[in-house]
Amino acid sequence: MPRILGVDLPKEKRIDVSLRYLYGIGESNSRDILKEAGIDPAKRGKDLSEEEVSHITAVLQKSYRVEGDLRREISQNIKRLMDIGSYRGMRHKKSLPVRGQRTKTNARTRKGPRKNVGIIRVAEAPAKKPAPAAGK
Repeated sequence: MPRILGVDLPKEKRIDVSLRYLYGIGESNSRDILKEAGIDPAKRGKDLSEEEVSHITAVLQKSYRVEGDLRREISQNIKRLMDIGSYRGMRHKKSLPVRGQRTKTNARTRKGPRKNVGIIRVAEAPAKKPAPAAGK
């Protein structure tokens, strides 16, 4: 099982597919990385030699921002938006959709489970004492 930048890649899958397990690497980036490293995309992870793994790692470190660095950069960008008080930053703070989606319905992923509003349940009131008889 090849290990690249602290991530174990699956050994049975093709290397062009298994490179996508790295955060920030998609289909086209995976193809470009393998082309630059000179590795056949149809190879399986278990068939890679140590030298080929080191070529892939070198290409990734030279040209791409992946995993921890990319996650850190994205979180810093979001924090910057919140600090300057931009509209997008406010939406991030309130955990609402940022890119203009509707929120009257849908948006459950960002907003979380529904909170019921308007149903007020009153606990059972204790039984009333009968009024005293008047005048006798």
